[in-house]
Amino acid sequence: MKKLPFRRVLTALCIGSLIFSHQIIAQQSPPKRFELTIDNIMRGPDLVGYTPSQVYWSQDSQRVYFRWKRAGEPRLKEPDLYVVNRDGSGLRKLSEEEARQQPPAFGELSKDKRYTLFTEEGDIYLYDHVKGERRQITRTVESESNVHFTRDQKHIYFTRQNNLYVMALDGGSLVQVTDIRTGGAADQTMAQARGGSGFGLQRQREQSQQRGTESQEFLKQEERKLIEAVRERAEQREEQEKRRKEREKRQPFNLPPGQSVSNLTLSPDGQYVIATVVQAATGAKNTIVPNYVTESAYTEQITARTKVGDAQGRTRMAIISAETGEVKWVDHGQRGPVAETSSQTSTQSQTETSRQAQGREREVQLFNLQWSEDGQRAALLARSADNKDRWVLLLDPATGKTKVLDHLHDEAWIGGPGAFTLGWLPDNKTVYFQSERDGYAHLYTVSADGGEPVQLTSGRFEVSEVRLSQDKTKFYFTSSEVSPAERHFYSMHIAGGARTRISSLPGHNQVVISPDETMLAIIRSYSNKPPELYLAPNAAGAEARQVTTSPAAEFFSYNWIDPPIVHFKARDGAMVPARLYKPANFQKGGPAVIFVHGAGYLQNVHKWWSSYYREYMFHHLLMERGYMVIDVDYRASAGYGRDWRTAIYRHMGGKDLTDQVDAARYLVAEHGADPKRIGIYGGSYGGFITLMAMFTEPDVFAAGAALRPVTDWAHYNHPYTSNILNLPQADAEAYRRSSPIYFAEGLKGALLICHGMVDVNVHFQDTVRLVQRLIELRKENWELAVYPVEDHGFVQPSSWADQYKRILKLFETHLRPGLERSPVIDSAASKQRSPRKQ
Repeated sequence: MKKLPFRRVLTALCIGSLIFSHQIIAQQSPPKRFELTIDNIMRGPDLVGYTPSQVYWSQDSQRVYFRWKRAGEPRLKEPDLYVVNRDGSGLRKLSEEEARQQPPAFGELSKDKRYTLFTEEGDIYLYDHVKGERRQITRTVESESNVHFTRDQKHIYFTRQNNLYVMALDGGSLVQVTDIRTGGAADQTMAQARGGSGFGLQRQREQSQQRGTESQEFLKQEERKLIEAVRERAEQREEQEKRRKEREKRQPFNLPPGQSVSNLTLSPDGQYVIATVVQAATGAKNTIVPNYVTESAYTEQITARTKVGDAQGRTRMAIISAETGEVKWVDHGQRGPVAETSSQTSTQSQTETSRQAQGREREVQLFNLQWSEDGQRAALLARSADNKDRWVLLLDPATGKTKVLDHLHDEAWIGGPGAFTLGWLPDNKTVYFQSERDGYAHLYTVSADGGEPVQLTSGRFEVSEVRLSQDKTKFYFTSSEVSPAERHFYSMHIAGGARTRISSLPGHNQVVISPDETMLAIIRSYSNKPPELYLAPNAAGAEARQVTTSPAAEFFSYNWIDPPIVHFKARDGAMVPARLYKPANFQKGGPAVIFVHGAGYLQNVHKWWSSYYREYMFHHLLMERGYMVIDVDYRASAGYGRDWRTAIYRHMGGKDLTDQVDAARYLVAEHGADPKRIGIYGGSYGGFITLMAMFTEPDVFAAGAALRPVTDWAHYNHPYTSNILNLPQADAEAYRRSSPIYFAEGLKGALLICHGMVDVNVHFQDTVRLVQRLIELRKENWELAVYPVEDHGFVQPSSWADQYKRILKLFETHLRPGLERSPVIDSAASKQRSPRKQ
C-alpha cells in the first residue's frame, strides 16, 4: 500500500477536523430567531405547523395512528399517516404502501371486535384486525356506500344506485331488498336489463296504460275487436303482465320527479328499510359566483347556494317492508294551525272541515334514527322547519306512528352543543339526549315507556361529545365545568351523580379512548401552544406525554403571551369576557384596537390555541407598536349558554355591537386608551360587526377593516340566517335593522373593505352592492381590496400578507397620526433596509 506524504495527511486531518467542528457548532447553535413581521406571521401552517388529525387506535390498543404534516411541508400535500406506540415511543411516518395496509380510520366494527367494515373509492372492504389484512368485498363500476353489518354479523347491507342490498359474507350471495324507482326512468332501466323483448313489453305496457281522449279510447277498443293480430298481442301482453306481477312479490316504490333518497338503513330484524326521502325545492334560484382566474383562461361560473327565504327542500322518512315493498310514511304527529283563505267556503266537505279543525301537518325534519341494542325499539330526533321546536320521538316501525318522549321549544331557535346527541342505555328502554332546557347544554335520560326526562348534569357549564363506555356503565364527555375558557374530559355513571375529571393539562383536550379504555390519545393545545398529540393513561390526573412537535423551530424563539382574560360590565349589566393584549409600557392616551371574531356562534376568549392564530400573532405585532388590543366574546358567542347564544334574535348588530362599544369604553376608562384613537376589525361576522360599528357608532371608532363582510342578511344563506332573523318576506324589519347597507350614510371614519372574489359563503356581491351604495352616497373615506383567487377562507400566504399590511397601514395612518416614518414598514424588503434590533 502506497504511503501518503505527511503534509497531505496533515491537511486532510485539518480539513476533517474543521468540518466536524462546523457540524458540532451547527448542532449546538440556537434556532433562527423569529422576526415578527406580517410576512412571517402570514406563513400560517408553514410557521405554526399542522394539527394532528384523524386520530384512532389499533384494536389491540397498542398503537395510535394519525394524519400529520410538519411545518414547512408543501401546502397542497396531503398529510401523511403516522404511527406511535402507546407509551409514546417509535413515532414514524408510514410509506403510502404501508399506510394502505394499516387498519382503516373509519368504518363499522363487528361485535367480536375482529373486523372493520368500510368503503374506499366506492368499493367495500373488510379489515381483519387479527391477521392485519384487508379483503375487498366488491369490485363494481357502481359505487357502494353506507355499509353496515346485519344483526347476525354474517351479512352486510349497503346502498347501491339508491337501493339497499344484503350480501352474505361467506358465500357472497346478493339480495336486492328495495325496488326504489325515481322519476319513471328506473322502469325503463329495469326493462332494458331484462332484454329487448322486456323493453318492448314495457313500452307497450306504458302506452296501453295511457288513457287518451274519448274518441281515442273508442278507436282503441274498436281496433282490438276488429283486428285479430292486435287482439292476440294485447292478450299476450296482459298475460305476461299478470305473470310478472305474480313473480314480483315486492311492489316498487315509485318516487315522482324531483324526489330522491339520501339514506337507507335496515332494521335489526331485517323486516324494514328506513329511507330518508328528499323533495327538491320547487322554484328555488341558485346564486352564481364568477371565477375569473382559471386554468381555461375563461371566466367560469360556480353554482352556489340559494338565499334566505327562498323555497327550501323537504325531507320525509319512509318505512319500506323488505318482504312486500309496502311503504308507510313516518307520522311525527305534529300539527299546526291552518290560516283561512278566500277559497274556504261554507260548502267545504265534512272531511275538509275536520282537517282544518285539526290543522295541517307541520313541516318537520326527521333524523338520527337509533335502535336499541336488542333491536326492539327505535328513537329519533325531529325539528320543525323554523327550528323553534325539537322532539325526541319513539318510533313504531310496524305502523309508522311516533310517541313524543321529550319536547323543547325556544322562542328564538334551538341550538347549542350536543343538539344531535341521541342513544340508548343498556336496559333497552331508556334514551339519553342533550337539551338546553335549563339554559345550558346538559345530559338527560327519558324512559321509552313515558314520564318526565331526568337531568344528569347541571350547572353553568356545557356538555358535549357524549358517548357510552364499552361496558355501558358510564358516560364519557367533554365539559366546560372547570371554566368556560377550558375543555376537559370527564366520566360519570349512567345514572348520573359525581363526575370525574380525567384530563389534567390546562387548555383544550379532545380525547380518543383506546378500545380497552386504559389509554387516551389527546389533541391538546394552550393559548400560546398549537395543538399536539399527547398520550396518557385513562386515570384522573394522570401525566400526559407529548408525542408531536408541529411548529417550525423559530416559532419557539419568540415570547408568545398567554393573554389574560378580563371581564367588563356591559350597559345591561352583563359581564362580558375578553382577552386583553396590553403592552407593558402602554402610554396613557395610546391607540387601541378591537378584534371581532367571525361565525357569530364561536368562542375565542379561551385558554387554547385559537383558530384565529394569525390574528393572535398580529396582535403581538400591534403590541410592539404601542397598541392595546381586546378580543371580545360578544353576545351570540359560543360557550356561555342559551341566553348568551340567542341574545341577537331578530337584531344582529344589537347587543353584539353594543358589547364592542362597551369594550371601547372599558379600554378608555380602565386602561387609558385615547377615545379618539380606537379601531376595529374582523372577518365574516366580524366584518359585518365592523361595518355596523363604522356606520352606526361613527364617534366611537376612528377606523375599521371589514373583511369578507355580510352587508345585507337578506342575501345570506337560509339555515343560518332564518334561525336568527326569521324569513325576510315575513320579518322585513329584522333584516333592515340588522343589515349594514341600510346604515352606510353614517360612515365618518376610515373604512377598509377586503373580500375574496371567489367567496361561495359570503358572496363578493355583498361587497359590490355596498360599494355602489357608498358611491351613491358620495362617501370618499373608504377603500376596497379584492383577492381574485380567494374563497371565504384565504389560502395563499401572499393574500394573507397583503390584507394585513393594508390593515396595519389603516391603523398606523388613522390611529397614530404624526408618525415620522412611513406607515408601511413591514415588508421583507423594508426589514432588510432597517434591521430589527434584537
